[in-house]
Amino acid sequence: MSALEPRPDIQSWQRLKKPGQPTVFTIPATDSFVDALARGLLADAAAVPLTLARMTVLLPTRRACRSLREAFLRLGNGTPVLLPRLMPLNDLDDEEALLSGFAVQGDAMADIPPPIDALRRKMLLASLILKRDNTTHDQAVALAAELARLIDQMQTERINSSVFKTLVPDDYAVHWQETLSFLDIITSHWPDILRSEGCIDPIDHRNRVFAAQAAIWRARGDQLPGPIIAAGSTGSIPATADLLSVIANLPQGCVVLPGLDQGLDEPSWAVIDEMHPQFGLKHLLAQLKLSRSDVLSWPGANVVKPDSASWERIRFVSELMRPAAATEAWADCTLSPTAIQGLYRLTAPSPREEAAAIAMAMREALETPEQTCALVTPDRELAMRVASELERWGISIDDSAGRDLDISPVGAFLRLSAEMVASNFAPLPVLSVCQHPLAASGMDPVVFRNLTRLAERVLFRGPRPAPGLESLRLMAGALNENGKEIAGWIDHLARACDGFVTAMSGAESSVSVLLEAHMRCAEALAAAHETAGPLRLWAGEDGESAATVIAELANACQALPPITPNAYPSLFAALLGGRVVRPRYGKHPRLAILGPLEARLQRFGTMILAGLNEGVWPADPAPDPWLSRPMRARCGLPSPERRIGFSAHDIAEALCAPRVILSRSTKTEGAPSVPSRWLMRLDQVIVAAGLPTLITRASWLDAARHVTRPAAIRPWLAPEPRPPLSARPRRLSVTQVETWMRDPYAIYARTILRLDALDSIDADVAAADYGILIHRALQEFVTINGSNEQQLLEIGENLFTASTVRPAVRAFWWPRFQRIARWFVSTEKERRQEIKSSSVELKGTLRLSAIGGPFDLVAKADRIDVRKDGAVVIIDYKTGPPPSSKEVTAGFAPQLPLEAMMVLNKGFPGILATDIAELAFWHLHGREDGAKQMPIKADVKTLVAEAYDGLAKLISEFDKVETPYQARPRPEFAPKYSDYEHLARIKEWASAEEGES
Repeated sequence: MSALEPRPDIQSWQRLKKPGQPTVFTIPATDSFVDALARGLLADAAAVPLTLARMTVLLPTRRACRSLREAFLRLGNGTPVLLPRLMPLNDLDDEEALLSGFAVQGDAMADIPPPIDALRRKMLLASLILKRDNTTHDQAVALAAELARLIDQMQTERINSSVFKTLVPDDYAVHWQETLSFLDIITSHWPDILRSEGCIDPIDHRNRVFAAQAAIWRARGDQLPGPIIAAGSTGSIPATADLLSVIANLPQGCVVLPGLDQGLDEPSWAVIDEMHPQFGLKHLLAQLKLSRSDVLSWPGANVVKPDSASWERIRFVSELMRPAAATEAWADCTLSPTAIQGLYRLTAPSPREEAAAIAMAMREALETPEQTCALVTPDRELAMRVASELERWGISIDDSAGRDLDISPVGAFLRLSAEMVASNFAPLPVLSVCQHPLAASGMDPVVFRNLTRLAERVLFRGPRPAPGLESLRLMAGALNENGKEIAGWIDHLARACDGFVTAMSGAESSVSVLLEAHMRCAEALAAAHETAGPLRLWAGEDGESAATVIAELANACQALPPITPNAYPSLFAALLGGRVVRPRYGKHPRLAILGPLEARLQRFGTMILAGLNEGVWPADPAPDPWLSRPMRARCGLPSPERRIGFSAHDIAEALCAPRVILSRSTKTEGAPSVPSRWLMRLDQVIVAAGLPTLITRASWLDAARHVTRPAAIRPWLAPEPRPPLSARPRRLSVTQVETWMRDPYAIYARTILRLDALDSIDADVAAADYGILIHRALQEFVTINGSNEQQLLEIGENLFTASTVRPAVRAFWWPRFQRIARWFVSTEKERRQEIKSSSVELKGTLRLSAIGGPFDLVAKADRIDVRKDGAVVIIDYKTGPPPSSKEVTAGFAPQLPLEAMMVLNKGFPGILATDIAELAFWHLHGREDGAKQMPIKADVKTLVAEAYDGLAKLISEFDKVETPYQARPRPEFAPKYSDYEHLARIKEWASAEEGES
């Protein structure tokens, strides 16, 4: 017997047909649907081998067609064979029907107008919305998508849109009246547009094609070229149910249902609702005027014997899905422990650990030869996590549900390039584009990326530059180093974007013009020195998908009215959204990651059903933006919960696999999650039937944790660098001395390693910048010997205007400055009677002798006032909280005492004094009273002497090579903020030290 010869124990399905009755079979959910279907079809072709080639098999999806093709290959061990014509129901159209040879009465098909392109339909609807509603283009596109969805739902259920005219009574809320007025687009305007386009809606087209095809098959009957089998569909769509009804009544036709529950008692069957997995099958049988007992077992299916493991599993799933109105039957439920043999639970604390454990389970499956395993989940983020975890073992696997085009590498590059030009080359958009792997702008990609990193450091760190590339050229021209290279980088960027910049410069522009300029810009940005831009940009799966979408957009966007250029990026993102890139290559032979839709009719040795939390699986019903639930019911539309029934059918089918892992995480985004309703029902049925609790496979979690857990955890020690004396600083400022005392490691990092903290990209003007503005304003006022508040306000106004303070920040700071100015001028008037001279921002240096050599102490005093009696007052302005008196007297805030020491030792030029009258902080907080004088309440001479002794000891101590530059040697006096905290890894060792203490 050859590989593809049928088994002798399987008879032809055509011999089981009953005259005058629709022929309907079912394949039990415990069997592999496509394998059983293939076996039955082979049995039908036993006598005449070419019979198989003359068959036509209709399946729900293209993936199901591919799975059946693979089933024939498995059964034949690769033996070549003429397969049946496999056609997906969801893609059946008139062209495919005509090519199939069925439509000999071609006029019926020719009379059906073509379907309107989905994207063009969206654009036309969006243009109608823009005419009726004051909304943005991207919002109009989103509303158009929802409106198209409503049209599809209405036509799927074959409901005339005229029902809207009597839908909303006058006593309904006003906004429902407004909604009805908005839906006038569907009832009045849209049909006229379709007629002018010479097209019809896609669902309407499908309905007409199905009806025409059904009429052709019904008319030809015995004259059809071969058998027609519709398999795997539940007939949930009315047009599909009608087609299945015709096929079931054909002399050479039959329908094969997936997993019909023939064991559920009749009272329970009668109360099935739309959230039940058998709801669609029940309605289909009612349309065919068949009872469940009339449905035959498919000849190719494995026989499910009573009390077998398969029998018990089917009964268990039936009880699990029992209608809510009939759950009192659980009290009498009796099941064998074999019903749950092969079912496992996996409960993880977080999605990350759930993904790691699932990956471990999938990796374990590969240890068994020929074992197959599939992860099935509607949670695409979880699917991506699992795929990433599997890469740990070099397993490359794609999520067959695909990924969103707008977040794919090419999609992101296109979106970001639009945002870059629309923002007039703001720092973040420019860097986002130029650091993208596709970006090269005609240069060597490596050189381009290196120059981008350099430009980031010298152009984009700190406050935002002036808009446009010309301002960046000016900044590059002012650089002492690398200015020429960066200018060349800017020139390449400018040439790539020139046409798009021109297109975006008008008040309004056509979307098609902007799109064309955008694509030319993207191709130029993607060009490398040896490779043309289109070859790099449109390569790969996401590149090809993006090219297809852009070609569709170019044709469809002509229906949109002109837009302002700044609206283009959001519109482009909206148009790109919702498109999916599906993998075609790199499929693993034994592992798969599937969405529930892709998993239908698939069977694997192990099925991992993951993300079993409420809101994920099943998903929460999506809110309808147009119709309330009562209004949907009055229209004849199904309730949103109907989709829960579809999900329940997917779960019920998957639960009948030989080995099933039910997985969930107890927390999602840090919040507790609720187990899926089917998990809770499963537990209830197990308890009611007296079955043992499902085995929880914590071993996968433990193994996953073991992979990432180090063999031993070694506490990280606090850093204690001991650089040579020659590398240690011999010059520090008074403020650095304070840092030296509180955090020596920061001095080591900055002055010895010469590591300077980078400013943030596109930084807002921070509190430190505010302090600088205040200092400059007061400095200028004192220098000119200002006398009134208006002068100080004018100085402040000039400084604020010249800075890059954003309006929102200025609105916060300026009132504070006004209050400071009022207080400062008033205080100055009182103090000037005693002041002989005032010096501001005065620089000074004092050289000290030390064991390691001379040590220079430098300072820049905010203000030094010489009184008429010769004594000196040293003032330090603080816009933030000043040090406390405790910190000053303890020596951890030595700035003013050290400046006093420098004054007494002639460290400031022009200041000759032998007495320090006062050391004071002026807290310029800007609140109600403006500011506050905070003199240090301690003996100044004592503070100066202690500061000198402390500094001398500090210099002497660090002149010893064994003295380390510790991080935060005294935590209670540690600085509130340090740029080098992460380098010192403080959080890694500080907690351990605190725990030991």
